[in-house]
Amino acid sequence: MTKGIYITSSEPYSGKTIMVLGLMEFLVGRIGRIGFFRPVVNESCQLDSFISLIKSRYQQFNGYETMYGCTFEEARILLVEDRREELYSLILEKYKNLEAQCDFVVCVGSDYTKAAAAVELEFNMAMANHLGIPMLPVLKGADKPVMSIIDATQMIINQLRDHRCDIVAVVVTHVNPADREKLLSLLGTIFIDDLPIYVIAEDPRLQMPTIGEIANSLQAELISGSQELLDGVVKNVKIAAMELPHFLEHIEEGSLFITPGDRSDIILGLLAADLSGLYPHIAGLILSGNIKPAPKVRQILESLGAKTLPVLAVDMGTFPTAIAVNAVECSIGPWDHRKIAAALGLVETSVDLPEIIQRVALAPSEHMTPLMFQYELIHRAKSNRKHIVLPEGIEERVLRAAEIALFRDICDITLLGNEPDIKRKISSLGLSLEKAKIVDPLTSELRELFTATYCELREHKGISWPIAYEAMSESTFFGTMMAHLGYADGMVSGATHTTAATIRPALQIIKTQPGISIVSSVFFMCLEDRVLVYGDCAINPDPSAEQLADIAINSALTAQTFGIVPRVAMLSYSTGKSGQGPEVDKVREATQMAQLRRPDLKIEGPLQYDAAIDIDVAKLKLPGSEVAGHATVFIFPNLNAGNNAYKAVQRSAEAVAIGPILQGLNKPVNDLSRGALVPDIVNTIAITAIQAQL
Repeated sequence: MTKGIYITSSEPYSGKTIMVLGLMEFLVGRIGRIGFFRPVVNESCQLDSFISLIKSRYQQFNGYETMYGCTFEEARILLVEDRREELYSLILEKYKNLEAQCDFVVCVGSDYTKAAAAVELEFNMAMANHLGIPMLPVLKGADKPVMSIIDATQMIINQLRDHRCDIVAVVVTHVNPADREKLLSLLGTIFIDDLPIYVIAEDPRLQMPTIGEIANSLQAELISGSQELLDGVVKNVKIAAMELPHFLEHIEEGSLFITPGDRSDIILGLLAADLSGLYPHIAGLILSGNIKPAPKVRQILESLGAKTLPVLAVDMGTFPTAIAVNAVECSIGPWDHRKIAAALGLVETSVDLPEIIQRVALAPSEHMTPLMFQYELIHRAKSNRKHIVLPEGIEERVLRAAEIALFRDICDITLLGNEPDIKRKISSLGLSLEKAKIVDPLTSELRELFTATYCELREHKGISWPIAYEAMSESTFFGTMMAHLGYADGMVSGATHTTAATIRPALQIIKTQPGISIVSSVFFMCLEDRVLVYGDCAINPDPSAEQLADIAINSALTAQTFGIVPRVAMLSYSTGKSGQGPEVDKVREATQMAQLRRPDLKIEGPLQYDAAIDIDVAKLKLPGSEVAGHATVFIFPNLNAGNNAYKAVQRSAEAVAIGPILQGLNKPVNDLSRGALVPDIVNTIAITAIQAQL
């Protein structure tokens, strides 16, 4: 069975990067151990850009030396000395060493920056054959008429087949969006054999350099502004030479300005314009001429810190700086999170990745790794698109997560809050959230309906209209009512709100599912090589035996929902019949209740943690158990044990803790840690969307 795929092109800047990212994102959801390999890299003393990107994003690879065959200079010497077979053998040996450790290897051909295209294409074709893996050629369609693209496609297919290369599919990138459908139709008519050909349209977001790319290329010093804003794209470059009043008239969306470092008026004017919210989003400012701002101006920059636009300093003069900026080639680096999200969205909507992998004769792995888990979250959410409301619409982390969710097509998004304030915040951050809906609970026409509904639901508590009307001004109550009445499918809150502020409205409005006695929570603990489920680590301080049985069953079903085979360990300080006391008895009673109610589930207890997770310990303490040593779901006896355990594992094992994920409600509402990072929020949004599908 083939264990790899070879992605190549026939010219530089073909769009290989977006295809590699899309394929890697797909494979991490299907394969236990993925290898990444480049036959040739440009320099040994400098990290290859492709390898750097992949290592940074997926963080599951061996050392850098194992991920490439040789340097370009080593290859050139061997080819000049007509030692071609020695070159192929060198690369093949390194590839096979990597392949032996992996379930699948993605191999990416040379970059066409050091030799003639024909020579490099011949090398890549020969190399793919020697490695015994099929090829996926990527062609660049930018600035080419439709018929020229068709001719180039036919040429590359003929060349590969002439060299007896196996072709999985052909991908054409950077095509004019207006030509895409016509090109697809013509390609389908001309190439009638069984070879899939995919067309990816040009996306301006990927053709504009980011501030970070420009800063790296110019070796600029960041003297003020947020590091996060370095991933903002530059839509136009302007030299600030005129006086301030006239200059302000030339501010456009995404402008990068270049001015000498002693132009205090321009520096302060741009800062004021950026902070005022009256002007379009400014990408950044470059100070030229090796001149630092005046001391008082520098004090102002230092006091603003990360609150304002990026201000860079370079040694070059103004016009050389402008020339250097315009010469920067667009790429996708490890830091370009927005570009990566946009690239993944393009590939996932334009290319049938499952078909490609099926053609490579890949057998899916049953091993659930964190990368697989997160892949499944995104793709399961996309499979049946839902609508998620985010009550903290002004919070930066929430806005960044919402942008990624929309880029990845995870779900529809509604942001709650004051619309002008949210739009100003979006603009100041340089985000693209045009597809997000913004609703202000204070002015929404739904507030009257929500108030009436809340009065009905809480009639037994004597809730009056004024109290209900006031409650609906709070974003968490308003968002919960949106989910309850079907205006949204679920809610994610907690980045700035307390757990109580998120859960209380859900308990009052959405309420628990029939037969469920308690709302509880789980964390998905993403360790290096597996994903475990911990419950309840966030909600219930001291559940009774019956409640603990409910938590165990609900946690098992949650695990099952997200592709984790549930083997439930009811945790205590003793294993089996070895211990006595109220706490152990409670766990033992809860285990028996859960087993009686759901005999189809594997539930064992009481178990100590080491007996639950370690096979060798399990053999000694509870031999013959189907759960001990193999547990995937861990139920803690109380909140004190659970909360400390998940945080200890999170910090000590550097695990990613996704949650808390609430279970037992009629509609999905999920809480965030107030320290949640943007990826945590994206994962929770995806989980909420999946829960809404059930």
